[in-house]
Amino acid sequence: MPNVNIEHHGAKTGVTGSCHQLHINPENSLLVDCGLFQGQEAGNTRSTQEIDFGTGGIQALIATHVHIDHVGRIPWLLAAGYTGPIICYRPSAKLLPLVLEDAFKLGISRDRQLVEQYLATIEQRLLPLPYNQWHTVIDTPEHRVDIRLQRAGHILGSAYVEVDHNGTRIVFSGDLGASHTPLLPAPKSPEKADVLVLESTYGDRNHESREDRKHRLKAAIDRALQNQGTVLIPAFSIGRTQELLYELEEIISEELPVILDSPLAAKFTAAYRELQPYWDEEAHARLQQSRKPLAFSNLLTVEGHHEHLKMVHHLARSARPAIVVAGSGMCNAGRIVNYLKAMLGDERHDVLFVGYQAEGTPGRDIQRYGPNNGYVWLDDEKHTIRARVETIGGYSAHADQQGLVGFVKGMNRMPKDIRLVHGEECAKRALKEWLDSAIA
Repeated sequence: MPNVNIEHHGAKTGVTGSCHQLHINPENSLLVDCGLFQGQEAGNTRSTQEIDFGTGGIQALIATHVHIDHVGRIPWLLAAGYTGPIICYRPSAKLLPLVLEDAFKLGISRDRQLVEQYLATIEQRLLPLPYNQWHTVIDTPEHRVDIRLQRAGHILGSAYVEVDHNGTRIVFSGDLGASHTPLLPAPKSPEKADVLVLESTYGDRNHESREDRKHRLKAAIDRALQNQGTVLIPAFSIGRTQELLYELEEIISEELPVILDSPLAAKFTAAYRELQPYWDEEAHARLQQSRKPLAFSNLLTVEGHHEHLKMVHHLARSARPAIVVAGSGMCNAGRIVNYLKAMLGDERHDVLFVGYQAEGTPGRDIQRYGPNNGYVWLDDEKHTIRARVETIGGYSAHADQQGLVGFVKGMNRMPKDIRLVHGEECAKRALKEWLDSAIA
């Protein structure tokens, strides 16, 4: 078994804060992702996000994709002295500044001049790469280290990372996508890996099929129409929101408004539209039919905070059915919180979860206690849950157990060492059992 030294600075015992340091020798290393801790894993102090490891020998930061739990600590990494490149796939280079601007404003400063200086630094450091092309990051007589990005199918621009160090192949999965993710081609397994660092978010379960989840989504919408209520969908700004809009364009009538109430999600949806060349064949077929999957006529975007509050009040008081897609995805911040406070107590409405809810987040509490008319704390206020609460697992942008096992089994040469990260302990245990039997 190869002696590979990987230090995990996040996502080792949970699902947020992804950050993995591959030590090449005592003086040199690579960093794969540098993400924000969220929910219970974040604790109650800002110091949780601060960099507690040395940055001097890091030759490159490789960002697998632009979700905040994979890149949100980059402001702190730069503040800690990191001066190297930020390597990512080409679409991620367009999306990353949008994410990091938001992270900087939330965690560091809202001063416009500081934000602009910071974004200029990010732009200078970005090194976009295509898929399937080797790039040398270290070349000395003792150590040759090349990296290659491959399609991960998680969100637009996502990649898994192959590292070749003197002939030893180390693969970091990042977050792998489901095989039926809208807009994106599915990931393909690498040819080989001596060491595989594999995500395990859904290592203990399988998703619904795409047809099943579309049927359940339509059923939730039909109930809202019947009950004269609103379907609230807490959604992550990048990836999940765009996939939902893509599906909604196909299944709803033009009379039902779809309200996108997230400034960040609106920015990313516009960026996704600009990145149409990177969409999959199915999405291009829709475009050729003169359809607009991410810009249909009954899609309404809410801009300012005043307009947001007016929309919350209108939907809570009126009997007009609607679908609201709002951030944040785990209900721990953002505009979805105001909708929840106004509507959780009314049985006409539905809360529909389509993404992972981390332990310690309001989303997990609503998901857990809502079906029994329990309660949740939002902004230090207790709210009884009378709205219907549902979860559609098939809309997760993560591969399920079957997909993760298939990613490993698809290799021509099985890994000698598999290290599971980015998952709760029950998910890791279940996935390990399946992998042990699959590659025995």
